[in-house]
Amino acid sequence: MPFLVIGLFCLFSAASGQPLRLEERTRPPIRLPLQITVHALLLADVGFTLEVTALDEHGVVDTSVSGPLTIKGVSLPKDENPVMVAGRFKTKGALCSKTGSAFIHASMLRVRPEEIARSPHMSISTGSATVRVIPGLLSILPPLLAILLALLLRQVIVSLFAGVWLGAVFVFDYDPFGGFLRVLDHYIINALANTDHMSIIAFSMLFGGMVGVISKSGGTLGIAEKLTRIARSPRGVQAATWLLGFVIFFDDYANSLIVGNTMRPITDRLNVSREKLAFLVDATAAPVTAVLFISTWIGYEVGLIDAAMKSVGYVGHNAYAVFLDMLPYSFYPILTLVFGAMIAFSGRDFGPMATAELRARRTGKLYRDGAQLATDLTDSSAVMPDEGVQPRWWNAAIPIFVVVAGALVGLWYTGTQAIVEAGGTDFGIGNVIGQANSYKALLWASLLSCVVAIALAVGQRILGIIQAMDAWFNGLKSMLLAMLILTLAWSIGQITAELHTADYLVQILKGNLPPQWLPAATFIVAAVISFATGTSWGTMGIMMPIVIPLSIVLGQDAGLAADPAYVITLGTIASVLAGAVFGDHCSPISDTTILSSMASACDHIDHVRTQLPYALSVAGVALLGGLLPSAYGVPPIFSLLIGSGLLAGLLFWRGTSTA
Repeated sequence: MPFLVIGLFCLFSAASGQPLRLEERTRPPIRLPLQITVHALLLADVGFTLEVTALDEHGVVDTSVSGPLTIKGVSLPKDENPVMVAGRFKTKGALCSKTGSAFIHASMLRVRPEEIARSPHMSISTGSATVRVIPGLLSILPPLLAILLALLLRQVIVSLFAGVWLGAVFVFDYDPFGGFLRVLDHYIINALANTDHMSIIAFSMLFGGMVGVISKSGGTLGIAEKLTRIARSPRGVQAATWLLGFVIFFDDYANSLIVGNTMRPITDRLNVSREKLAFLVDATAAPVTAVLFISTWIGYEVGLIDAAMKSVGYVGHNAYAVFLDMLPYSFYPILTLVFGAMIAFSGRDFGPMATAELRARRTGKLYRDGAQLATDLTDSSAVMPDEGVQPRWWNAAIPIFVVVAGALVGLWYTGTQAIVEAGGTDFGIGNVIGQANSYKALLWASLLSCVVAIALAVGQRILGIIQAMDAWFNGLKSMLLAMLILTLAWSIGQITAELHTADYLVQILKGNLPPQWLPAATFIVAAVISFATGTSWGTMGIMMPIVIPLSIVLGQDAGLAADPAYVITLGTIASVLAGAVFGDHCSPISDTTILSSMASACDHIDHVRTQLPYALSVAGVALLGGLLPSAYGVPPIFSLLIGSGLLAGLLFWRGTSTA
């Protein structure tokens, strides 16, 4: 090889008429490193992203490099041209089906052949990386184990821990004991080190402290008595719960915590089961936040849509306008809201929910014997008002109003601040809330509500300062179990990311489809991913960059006119959102599902078990009555009417009156 390089030097030097000195002809080429960036753990036959960066002798990215580049050990797409651009080369590749250790090698000639005569000191760059390759099937086993154990054992902590442990065994070289230790020092610690996660924990704990104070001061009992005059029956209080969930639309976390904690004393008094309360809370939290045009989800969704459309040169529509056009095609979230209203206002149920409701009505048992409640505020004497304390509804209503108003003000403040810092000029409500920092807003609001609740109790001499702080601390303690479950749910989310669970699911489920079937297929894939991973935002982040360009390309290849092709794209985008909400709504490892159980003081597995038949029913109707007809040109309003009719028929055919 060295003789070949020297021969090339001499050949090009002679052609240029510029003879080289002896020391230049014999000097070996300069060897510089290539930096290969790739995940240390990959799945067999599943695509992954590979990035190669050219570095100079000082370890700085050499932006003058343009190739050519050779990569061995990776199967690149046929249409991929391995040429460096500005010192970097990024591509998608796949390893062979052989598992174990795999070696990736990259090499390049740093000088173009026509420049060799002028640049005799040629540089050769090489780089290598060793990765572990495991069978793709292993990537779905940890979340599958967690889901199955949760449904079978009804022990969510044990189930989640088992799922995280199994994933850690796969990640850390099939070491069972080492994986057991990594659950704590790697996954749980990393979950708690995330600032967004800690913000959610702090907000939840502070909110629990506020609820502890307003309960001990008689505020919760007072508002329950006040609302009971309006909601005098189980059917009435269910309707009130659904309406309150629809009103608190701006954030799914705030929705779950506020509605569940506010309505629980009233539903308890009227013998509505905890399972039913958790369903009504969960059926409005993510669905209403996803489909209203002003929420904390907007900025994330619009950003994904914009990036995906630009990736294929589709610049004919504004991303926010596409989002608004897409909303009527969001059949699952919309029909979930409709079905929740039907159940609440009709007083009818079927399946395990009917059993739970009949138990509560006939025996007064709000939850089954042996249930493990995610949190328990109202059943503890530590948070009930002392004898002789007059319940006053405003001692609860004012702190709750502070949470809602404070969150909205915080969203507006952080949103406008973000727009100003970015040099933007669009201060419309949708854009402001979409750019807002919901975590900061909720933290500020929950802290203010604690201060207001304590001030009201102490100022009216209902509680002394020591009693108020004890009540606040008891409220914090009531959230510990839920926070442990939530932390484990985040940990298993990290497991699925490291094992590329979503990539594997996309790989095995995708196929060649006519464009009209793409929205339905997308919904199924997104629902499976979201249910298995428990993350709606993660599902959207995975699916949007894949299916939006696919929908545009399929429509073009099929020769569809502009309007039908645009409908396919809208349906596909809406299907990602709907499938993500499905998992967020009913997966036992979803954070909002856990928060709904927590806020309703319901056994988490009982909540999942009673809600799942309803969620699957809505998903089936959304798929057959919404996505497929609309893809073939049926207006979405007709599909929504058809879907609502099918759900009403199902409820009155299979449902039993429990009111």
